Amino acid sequence: MKFTGHAGATEQDLALFRETTGRKLPGDYLAFLRKCNGGEGFIGEEYLILWKLGELEEFNRDYEVRKYLPDVFLFGSNGGGEAYGFKINKLPWKIVRVPFVGMCPEDCETMANSFSEFLDVLEQSPS
Repeated sequence: MKFTGHAGATEQDLALFRETTGRKLPGDYLAFLRKCNGGEGFIGEEYLILWKLGELEEFNRDYEVRKYLPDVFLFGSNGGGEAYGFKINKLPWKIVRVPFVGMCPEDCETMANSFSEFLDVLEQSPS
């Protein structure tokens, strides 16, 4: 199953997210959300689930991300045991992969320097 995205987020959706969360998301991720507000499927050989804009805060709260990874904001997963997120402690926000179980800073693996680069890394992943 090739990656299938949902209909893009509107400018109103993005503004509401900023207002209610106080978060400013990276430009390339915002551009992606305008085209695909989340989705799932394969990119290269890697399976990817990207959460919808309206789910981001809820999933981060439910997974208690601030408690275990105070400098990470998750945006999706591989559909298995690993999450993907932004390392938000300094700009530019790097993309990290971390196990859901035993979530801790020592287990964060840097994957890319931007969301666009992250998608490229997945696309080029070996089979």
